[in-house]
Amino acid sequence: MDLNTIGEVVHPASRTDLPVWTAGDAWLAGGTWLFSEPQDHLKRLIDLTDLKWPALTVSETGLSIAATCTVAQLDALSCPPDWIAAPLIGQCCRAFLASFKIWKTATVGGNICMSLPAGPMISLTSALDGVATIWQADGSERRISVADFVTGSQQNVLSNGDLLRQIDIPLAALRRRSAFRQISLTPVGRSAALLIGSVAADGTFALTVTASTARPMQLPFTSIPQAAELRATILHRVPDELYHTDVHGSPIWRKHMTLRLAEEIRGELQSAA
Repeated sequence: MDLNTIGEVVHPASRTDLPVWTAGDAWLAGGTWLFSEPQDHLKRLIDLTDLKWPALTVSETGLSIAATCTVAQLDALSCPPDWIAAPLIGQCCRAFLASFKIWKTATVGGNICMSLPAGPMISLTSALDGVATIWQADGSERRISVADFVTGSQQNVLSNGDLLRQIDIPLAALRRRSAFRQISLTPVGRSAALLIGSVAADGTFALTVTASTARPMQLPFTSIPQAAELRATILHRVPDELYHTDVHGSPIWRKHMTLRLAEEIRGELQSAA
């Protein structure tokens, strides 16, 4: 869709080139949502592609994902053999309700900043203990877990002029055994519940609940719990009002599926143990 209110497109090459944020500004990376509907309030786009951030950086400490990394680039990553949680990358990429053409444009950072409950990049990076680096409008920098970055449906911690720079995934998280479950109300529908469980080398278990809830929920355990303990923890930690509601699923159904998929994950990881 044409954005006919835009009077200027800025192409910063470094952080020092970023213009002072004003009303009517918008960051432009993939633009898959930005160009999908009218944006009559916008006057200027700040194109992030000329910053030329490396899409993916593999290091001794883990994986760094630039906010401008596309879904296609992430899916194509060749991971080290000891990253046994790596299948989650492809599973979450395929949880998008999107074609391969969108994959080549849509960005990891854009999906996280949209902060939709069904955002699969939120699911992936939350479950892998991702930490977001934010360039704040005042020139400072802030780091926060992705699970805390998203605060509600289409709500997050960003203030006007703040920019998500990257997400860092620690090596320990990439080396955890994992299990993935996702369900939609219709065969090609948006995720209504997406859960990821993982077990660390020391036996600790973590369950990450997304899509069914308005924001990510992480539930840690000292070991793989029994079925009754897992169910009781979900019922206690995830209040009914947190379950999301829209045309893709009612709260009561999402709650039911959350409990069901959580038990499937527990059983899978328990059997593997």
